[in-house]
Parts: sequence; C-alpha cells; structure tokens
Amino acid sequence: MDIVLITTIIASLFLVIGTAEPLAARLKLPYSVILAVIGILIGLGATFFLRTELTDALNPVAEAILDLPIRSNVFLYIFLPTLLFQATLGMDLRRMLDDWVPILVLAVVAVVAATLSVGFALAATSVMPLVACLLVGAIVSTTDPSAVISIFRSLSTPRRLARIIEGESLLNDAAAIALFGFFMGFVMTGRPDPTFMDALTSFPILIIGGVLTGWLTARGAVWLMAMFARYEKAQFSISVALPYLAYIIAEQSVGASGVISVVVAGLTLNLAGPGRLTPQSWTGLREIWDTLAHWAGALIFILAALLIPRLLEQVRLQEVLLIGVVVVAAFFARAVILYGVFPLLTVMRASPPVQRPYRAAILWGGLRGAVTLALALAVTESFRVPIEVKRLVGILATGYAVFTLIVQGTTLRSVVRWLGLEQLSPIDVALSKQVVAVALQTVREDMAKTTENYELAHDIVRSEAKRFGERLDAAVKEAEKSGEILDRDRVTLGLLALAGAERDLIIARAREQTVSSRLTQKLLADADRLIESTRGGGRLGYRRAARASVHYGGVFRVAVFLHNRFGLSAPLAVMTADRLEVLLSKRLILRDLTGFIDRRIRRIHGRRVAELLRSLLALRLNAIDTALQGLRLQYPGYAGELERRFIRRMALRIEEREYEAMRADGLIETELHAALSQEIAVRSAKARRRPRLDLALSGSELVRQFPLFSDLDEKSIKRLTRALSTRYVNAGEVVISRDTTVKSVYFIASGAVELESVAGRTRLGRGEMFGQMALLMERPRRFEASAIAPTTLLVLDESGFRRLLGRSPSMRDAVRASAEKRGISPSRLIPLRPPKED
Repeated sequence: MDIVLITTIIASLFLVIGTAEPLAARLKLPYSVILAVIGILIGLGATFFLRTELTDALNPVAEAILDLPIRSNVFLYIFLPTLLFQATLGMDLRRMLDDWVPILVLAVVAVVAATLSVGFALAATSVMPLVACLLVGAIVSTTDPSAVISIFRSLSTPRRLARIIEGESLLNDAAAIALFGFFMGFVMTGRPDPTFMDALTSFPILIIGGVLTGWLTARGAVWLMAMFARYEKAQFSISVALPYLAYIIAEQSVGASGVISVVVAGLTLNLAGPGRLTPQSWTGLREIWDTLAHWAGALIFILAALLIPRLLEQVRLQEVLLIGVVVVAAFFARAVILYGVFPLLTVMRASPPVQRPYRAAILWGGLRGAVTLALALAVTESFRVPIEVKRLVGILATGYAVFTLIVQGTTLRSVVRWLGLEQLSPIDVALSKQVVAVALQTVREDMAKTTENYELAHDIVRSEAKRFGERLDAAVKEAEKSGEILDRDRVTLGLLALAGAERDLIIARAREQTVSSRLTQKLLADADRLIESTRGGGRLGYRRAARASVHYGGVFRVAVFLHNRFGLSAPLAVMTADRLEVLLSKRLILRDLTGFIDRRIRRIHGRRVAELLRSLLALRLNAIDTALQGLRLQYPGYAGELERRFIRRMALRIEEREYEAMRADGLIETELHAALSQEIAVRSAKARRRPRLDLALSGSELVRQFPLFSDLDEKSIKRLTRALSTRYVNAGEVVISRDTTVKSVYFIASGAVELESVAGRTRLGRGEMFGQMALLMERPRRFEASAIAPTTLLVLDESGFRRLLGRSPSMRDAVRASAEKRGISPSRLIPLRPPKED
C-alpha cells in the first residue's frame, strides 16, 4: 500500500479526533460513542464506494481504508498497554483503597460471574460448544470507562462513583483478558471443556508471572530514571518504553499475562516515581501520557469501529436473538453482583454502603468498547479456531459492544439525571453560594488596588464599583440566609471550605518544592478524605478523618512487627521518616489556615462559627504536635535534619524566584539566568535527598533519655536497647485489658496513658512506666491501661525486667516509689533482686 495514502488516512483520522470532542460536547453525547459512530460510518462509506457502480474514483481510498493493516495485535500490543499504563499513572491509589472491596468485586467477581452467565446462557440457546460460549463471555466482560467517566464529570456526579468505575475498569481488563487467554487455548487446540483444576493450575502462572514481570521491569525503569535526574526527556523516553517491554516480556518470554504486567508496572511507577523524580519531571511525564492515551483511546475506537460493518456483514435473525441473550445474561450477572453481593458486603462490614442510585448508574454504565472489539478480532483472525466459531464469536461480541455504545451510551446521561445524581445536595448548593460570596469579596479588594495603581477615570471606576458592589451585596445576602442554612450546616460548610483551603495550600507547597511529590500524594489523599468525611458526617466526620490522619495505620503496624520480630528495619525506617515529614508539613499548613478563617469564613458565617472552627483547628494542631513531639523525642537529631532540609528547600525556591524575576525585568541575561538555574538545580537535588534514619542508633538515644536508666553503663544500655521492643498505640486504644495477665513492663517514650483499677484512675506521661506492679505483687493487680494520645511505648518482657532490676538501683528505687505513690506497701512486692545471672 502506498505510504503517502496511508499517511494521508492517518492524518485524516487525527483530524477526526480533533473535531469529535467538540462535536460530542455540542451533541451532549459521550466522546467514545461519537468516535464509534464516525468509525462505523467511515467503514460503511468505504464499503459502499468500493461496491457501487456509480463511480470508481474513490476506489483507491476505499480500498486503502478497508485494507488498513489493522490486526488484533495492533490493539493488544500498541494501544492496550498505552491505555492501561496511563490509567494507573492517573489514579489516586490511596483514595482507591477506601473502596478496594467494591472495586475488586466488580473487577474480578463480576467478570467471572458475567463470563459464566453469558457462557451457560449461550450454551443453552446455541450450537456452540461450552468453551466457545465461555470465550464469548470473557470477551464481553471488559468494560470501557471513558464514556461513563466523561458523563459523570460533566454532570458533577459524586467522586466516589467515578472512582469505583475507574478502579473497576483498570483491573477489569486484566481479569477478562486473562480469562480470554485461558479459554482461547482450549478453543484453538480443540481440547475438551476446561475443568476447575485446569483453571487452578493455569491461573497462578498467568497472575504471579505478570505481577513479578511488571514489578521488576518498573523497578528497573525507576532506577534508570533516578540516575538521569537532570535529563527529563530521557526519563520520559524510559517511561514510554516501560509498558511495552513489560507486556512483551510477560507474554512472549514468561508466558504470563501481559495486561497484568502492564497494570503492575504502572502501579509501581505511580507509587515509586513521585519520590524519585522531581515534581516538574513527574508532572511532565503524566502530561505526556495523558496525550498518548488520548490519541490511543481515540484511534482504538475509530479503527475498531471501522471493522464493525465487516464483522456484522452476514448477521442473521437467529444471531440477533443470540445477541439479545448475551445482553440479558450480562445484565443479569452485573445486577446480581450490584444488588446481591454489594448489600451483603455492607452487612458484613467489608465495605462502606454503595447507595442504590450509585448501583443503578454502575449497572447501566457497563459499556463495552474497543477492548471487546479487539479481542473479538483476535478470535476471527486465528486460523486454529473453527470457522463457524469465529463467525459467531465475532458477531456476538461486536453486536453486544454496539448495543452498549449506541443504546446505553446515548441514554446514560438521561439515566444519571433521572437518578438525581447530577443534582447538588442542599449543602453543596449552600457551599456554592458561600464560594461565590467569598470570591467576589476578594475580587473587589484586588480590583480596588488595581484601579488605583492604573489611575483610571474616577467616574468610570465609581460606576463600575457601584455595579459590582450591588452584585456582591446580593451574593452575601444569599450566602447569609439563615432560613436556608441551619447552624449545624454552617459549621459543615465552614469545615468544607477549611479543608478545601488546606488542599490548595498542599498543592502550593508542592509547586514551591518544599514538600516532595510522593508525600504530596499522601497529604492530598488525607485532605480529600477530610472533605468527603465532612460532607457525609459534618463536624464529627471532620474530627474522625482528622484523627485517622494522625493514627498509626495497619501497614505501619506490620512494619513495626517486622522490626521487632525479625529485625527488618528498612520498612519501619522509611515509614517513620515519612510520618515525621508529613507531620511537619501538616503543622506548617494548618498554622496558615488560621488566617483563612479570619479572612474568608468569618465574613460569611460570623464570629461564632469562625471561633468554633478555630477550636477544631487547634485540636488538630494539638494532636499533630503531640505525635510530632513523640517522634522528636525518639529521633531528635533526625527531626532537626528534616527541619533544616525544609528551610534549605524553601530558601532555594525563593532564590530561584528572584532569579526568574530579574530575568523577566531584564536585569540579567538569559545565559546568566541559565547558569544560575543550573546551580540552583544541583543544590535543590542535594536538598531533596532525605537523610537516612538509623533506628538502632535512635533506639540507644531514646533509652538514654529515660531518667530510670541513668545509672546504666554503655554496655547495659546497648543490651537493654536490644531487649526492648517498640509499640505504637493510637488515642483510645487499650494497651492492657483488665482480664489479661500482665507479662511485660511498659515505658512511655511519648504520649500519655490512663490506668483504671478499683482504686481509681491514674494518668502517666513520658518517662514513666506501668505493668511492673502486676509482675511483682504476690497477688497481681487487675487494671486496664489505655492511651489518651498517640503514644510510643517501649516494652520489656518479665525476664528482661527482672535482670534490669538486678543491675539498676535507680530502677529498684523507682519501683518502690511507684508502689508508695499508689498506696501499695513495698513489703507486698516480690523481692526485687533477681537470682544471679550466669
């Protein structure tokens, strides 16, 4: 085929892509549906002009269009890795984890259910063998989120709905294509229908091999990109190579799932990349991938749609009825998951409830698209698949994809509106009024300064100020209408505005490079969680999310366990350093929010609401200061290094801005600016490197800070440090239950603990111990110990504590003093000196 003609066709397709998006917006139809319709029309038009006797002038163009080298491998090896990889880079993984159960159920369980439902329904109504029917079920199980997400975003639907759909689509393709490869192997070899044991032996290789391949290739790519820190284009080029290498190595060398390999590679880069690349490089990389995925998604739709007339060319009435069977069976399977499994997960407390309107939108939004067409094309191209099976698979899969795009895609917007998902809640309506009022006040202040600086005509300025003032007064009155907003809702609105301002400050800090990109993702995820929790639970939701952002999570506890039990300190060191840096950043950001309350929120909601918000902000700051103080006590030198690093990064950013301003003002030439910028870049790269945290050294320093251990020599301190284990507890968490036997002594490194017994309540703070009386009394005391703040404890078992008593007179004195303080006679204690050690 003539290269000029092919180039012309491809350029024309890009022209179509450029005009399709504005057309979709004008017609209020999904972008992917417009692309599919255009592709079908192009395919029909080319077929018509090739077969008509009206003219032969367009035959070369029609032949070129119909004979384009579009094979399934083009979709699977070029377009599919691009789309999957970009989707993983653009995901907020921390927010996805909040809904990981419904996402996993839709992406895996729903795929298996749809495959089985469609497969057995077709087996009962057609002449195809069961394995071929299951193959059709796997092909039509892949969902296309692009049309759905675009509609959800244009209608301001809840974020959670879009997040579930995005998460489903990412893992959905991996599961469906893995099933496709499994059943395709049986169809091509003519083997009997697969058994459960066949799946049990084949699937682990596909999944585990794909996971390992994707992770290893991504880690290698990240390592290379970190080496080329000063060469952004080199980093971009490596990122472009990554998904294709991961896919090809998994498929051709390992014999695993290439799709799973690409997804894991993208997730790995998403997690590791922000910490190893500069903020500018990471932003630029994501922008490049957004463009590549936009082109790939558009081309895959148009090129796949070109094939639809060919695949449906010989369809008969019987096959149309079978398409109806596929539609009904797929809907049935999806409905069972959404209306049967999801409520069960909520009852079992495995997942937050997914509201009924959400489930209805997800049900109708299960569109099938280009991946379904590509898999169907792969079957029709295989010479090892029986001819009749190829024909039926192509017709059924293509027909079902067309049905979902044309019927569901064009009506989804109306369904979402009918469900009321596009309507703003009363609190959102009130919030919008508040935002308008606050924004207009800021505009008036800025415009007053601007008009004064430019010395505009006094009459014109006065008339425009009067006109703008009328609009501002109307907006403020709307926001202040007490009949519409209850006091409780005013507090919620203020907290939402406060959380939104916190999010904006985080983004500003990231742009100034005073916060690393990796930790920015964590801070933004906490801010988003704060917003959503406040929207759903008001003041209580805000406080709940704020406490959760300071608490020690499950992953942190696993790292502590690995450190204490197996001596694996690396995960705990990284997570502790992250926690310390996040707390430092949060404290700085929250302190800036006080001014926001006075400047903005107080104007709209009054002094009482502003004071309440200040008190809630003070509680958050107090909790962060408590957690930060504990970490500073544990790692005093390291905390100081992080603060110095922050100051240096901030100073470098200010210096860089000064150079940019001087160049803009013409005070320095471009060459000098480039030299200064290069010097700044070298120093910034050095300042971004976080110092390594040595837990062992920090442990010894922490032990020395306890007055109880003041008389121990260096050798005893080192021995004690090895014997102590660390335990982190959240506020409200029970350390010792009343009905348990105490077998250890606890030393409070930071935080506070409350002891409750029959004698009353006692509060202990940093440097004190508890649990020793229960070990040393002839009749152990029954008490309950719980943390009243985020607390770090050093734990020593009974034998280690007795050895410590034998070596430390000050410890024995402290135990006696503690007994007297609690009204216990020292004579009731078991002799404090342990037997001699060997």
